[in-house]
Amino acid sequence: MSAPLRGRGVNYDTGFWPAGETSRASFEPDVVRRELHIISTDVHCNAVRITGGDPVRLSIASEHAAAAGLEVWFAPFPCDLTPAQMLPYLADCAERAEDLRQRGARVVFVAGCELSLFAAGFLPGDGFMERITAIRSTDAQLRTAFDAVPARVNAFLAEAVTTVRRRFGGQVTYASVPFERVDWTPFDVIGIDAYRSARNAPTYRQDLRHYSRQGKPVAVTEFGGCTYRGAAERGAGGWMIIDEHGTIAAAYTRDENEQAAYLGDLLEIFEAEAIDSAFWLTFAGYNLPHRPDPRHDLDMASFGLVKILDGDQCSTYPDMAWEPKQAFTTLANAYARE
Repeated sequence: MSAPLRGRGVNYDTGFWPAGETSRASFEPDVVRRELHIISTDVHCNAVRITGGDPVRLSIASEHAAAAGLEVWFAPFPCDLTPAQMLPYLADCAERAEDLRQRGARVVFVAGCELSLFAAGFLPGDGFMERITAIRSTDAQLRTAFDAVPARVNAFLAEAVTTVRRRFGGQVTYASVPFERVDWTPFDVIGIDAYRSARNAPTYRQDLRHYSRQGKPVAVTEFGGCTYRGAAERGAGGWMIIDEHGTIAAAYTRDENEQAAYLGDLLEIFEAEAIDSAFWLTFAGYNLPHRPDPRHDLDMASFGLVKILDGDQCSTYPDMAWEPKQAFTTLANAYARE
């Protein structure tokens, strides 16, 4: 039976460092406060997943999110830390999240994101891009390492949840990628990054039901699509159209309508499959500006609801450096009906 989403959310990036480069160079608290207010009042979200690698930035953004009336999913996003390095890092973040919760905010703690890809020690490779290559390889040695990922991830997560629960009294989840095959026993909420692509479209609903049958609330911690024709078929890999020169690799056609339609389709599926909460990835791709020249329009590779402007002034929000895309309106209209 179809049911409205309880948690109507979006991901909000405070900056993380895949491949050694930050996803958000500028972080101004006043801008953060304004954006989170817009997410609450204009996008009609009642929840936000605050992600990033810097605990201080996470705390600042989470404070503003709580002040805007949003349920805060406090989501540290470390890159290239080893398991031993991650435990004290998660402990620090859990204490920050608990402080916010003790002051009356609604807080869920997300104990990492796709650690097999973004952390060190679970897959071969120095850095995110080498690990992406490893999971696609047919090399026998690499396939053996890939097959060992679930056991390694689950062993770490069991320790991580124990560490977090010593410091945080609210609900705990984790943003997983399907091949990690997480054991959800220690968690309160099942968290999945559920991108639909041409590869998994035939089984997409069935895959969601696999999680729903486990008797815990299911949160889609990430879903999203990029802003060009054909991006919906590529799902999570839609961003991989930027070449080594920092330009769009081929003749792609900007298509905000496809991104918005993809968003609407998945929201309908989530409601039909009784998903508890869902978070679009992402509010903004801060390092991917929109430009008129298609070869330099990096926003095509962005999952953002808004396009970052390259020196132009926003007409919708004159105090902001971005303009809403069609997906912004689609999500706002859908969440307003809930």
